[in-house]
Amino acid sequence: MPAFSLLPKPSALLPLLLAAAFLPPAFVQAEEQAAKDQPPAPVERPAVSERSQDEAKGLERQLPEDGQQILKAGDESFLTLWLPANTAEAEGVVILVPGDGESPDWPQAIGPLRRKLPDAGWQTLSLALPDPQSTAPVTRPAESAASASADKDASAADSASKPDVKGESGNAPAPESTAEAGSGEPAQSEDQAPPPAIDPVEQRKAHAERVMARLQASIDLALQHEPKSVVLLGHGTGAYWAARYLAEKEPAEIHNLLLVAAEIPRDFRPALEDMVPKLKLATGDFYYRDARADREAARLRMQAGKRQKHPAYVQIVMQALPADPKAEQEQLYRRIRGWLSLHLQADAQKPAE
Repeated sequence: MPAFSLLPKPSALLPLLLAAAFLPPAFVQAEEQAAKDQPPAPVERPAVSERSQDEAKGLERQLPEDGQQILKAGDESFLTLWLPANTAEAEGVVILVPGDGESPDWPQAIGPLRRKLPDAGWQTLSLALPDPQSTAPVTRPAESAASASADKDASAADSASKPDVKGESGNAPAPESTAEAGSGEPAQSEDQAPPPAIDPVEQRKAHAERVMARLQASIDLALQHEPKSVVLLGHGTGAYWAARYLAEKEPAEIHNLLLVAAEIPRDFRPALEDMVPKLKLATGDFYYRDARADREAARLRMQAGKRQKHPAYVQIVMQALPADPKAEQEQLYRRIRGWLSLHLQADAQKPAE
């Protein structure tokens, strides 16, 4: 009796193998379709560090570690540089506030004074400020329902007042997309949310809060050394922030303010001539006479001081020496040291009203 095999012949399996190879199972197709329908994962871009942070990291590598202090202000950390007085007993501490784009060891004013004042018996503390008006987005406040309704009605009325424009096909021509208009940017879908708008008012407010928090943390550190006197010295726009801090916070521990080549940050108020005379603190206003704008600004501050009968406001004029930067910084140091010797207001008393 011939043997009987239960296995199919190879020729019978060939069509099945071909079908399995070229026709994927239904569950494979479903998985592929689900993968296509799933939106792509958002690309996480690395946070861009501020220029001031990069400069601070460079100083941390270059300068001795024993003079570095990392302080906290709110949710962020920042660098300060501390130097003790080169005398047995310190006269006090001078807190140096740099201007826009300047570091805690800036070669103009901040760095030279930071290193020279300890020889005159003063401790120094310089700090890093955030980038001027950081570009971090600040969401614009949501418009009210009434405003949104008014805008909608105005848009509808504007559309109704315009005649229908038809092209050759009898329909209104489609508006050009951004890409078609030649901007070089791809057209965006209607449901894609636009980037959050930046409210300049909120941006300036947020920047001022960051600066004030850093000044407060720096002053707290200086007070831990129990100094005889605390002097706040600002250079450039740092002079504005030093004066504004004193005007808003009115700290009882600080009775002396030094302004060096004072400037007002762009779009910020109030002006220095409106703010400084009202402080009634011992104030040294150091300015360079070479630029007309600087002379005019100094004149306004002097006139405001006279109107307010400021008891201890002194202006010191200097000459810029661009051909000899070292001599220019030595000139500034000698003038600052002279003011500290002659006009310093002791913490035990304030200028008479």
